[in-house]
Amino acid sequence: MLLQHQTWQEVEEYLGRSKGIILPIGSTEQHGPNGLIGTDAICAEVIARGVGEAAGAMVGPTIGVGVAVHHMDFAGTMTVRPSTLIAIIHDYVLSLARHGFRRFFFINGHGGNIATIQASFSEIYAAFEGVFDQRRNDELRCRLANWWDGRAMHELAKEVFGDNEGSHATASEVALTQFALPDTIKHVTLDPPRAPSGRFHGPADYRRRFPDGRIGSNPGLATPDKGQRFHDTAIAELAKTYAAFLGENA
Repeated sequence: MLLQHQTWQEVEEYLGRSKGIILPIGSTEQHGPNGLIGTDAICAEVIARGVGEAAGAMVGPTIGVGVAVHHMDFAGTMTVRPSTLIAIIHDYVLSLARHGFRRFFFINGHGGNIATIQASFSEIYAAFEGVFDQRRNDELRCRLANWWDGRAMHELAKEVFGDNEGSHATASEVALTQFALPDTIKHVTLDPPRAPSGRFHGPADYRRRFPDGRIGSNPGLATPDKGQRFHDTAIAELAKTYAAFLGENA
């Protein structure tokens, strides 16, 4: 159930049976010649909605722009400063905490967000638990889950794409967007089919080393059917993780 599709009375009723909410977070950045700029936000949102349906959980609005400075030499990319994203997450969580939510499960679609999300949790705990103000006796918890992580997901990526999965504009994330949004599939020739791998230093160096935006991947192998496999596997894994998170020290 989507928070933004509920009335306030329905949210209040939900809080009578659960204090948990799922928050998808992604990025708006280039994903190579056949990957959508919104890939990271789309993947996070699609998986979050599926987990919410499987777990009977509320799903909040997607945070769609993340920390993507290193992609800024590619047209259409948007980024925020880490401090901005920390502030956004802080305010989202504490807004919902005021109403009674206490378990915040972030489903993330962008590796570049990870450090900042974790830092935001520390800011939230310091504010909520009264480190610098009046002490509180109740507890709030946040958990980060990357949709592509987990043993089953890694095994699936190895089985389906092998060395062609890559590390950016991956075959699996492009396949997932193709499953979710088949009308947006881009048919292009990738040259070379599998992009080179390596490291980079900042946006200009990234563009020089990886001129079409991909790193180590061949998303030309992506199909909607393959995307559905990643979709279903991720939801099954994360629904269990969410349920365990809610039950911690309950």
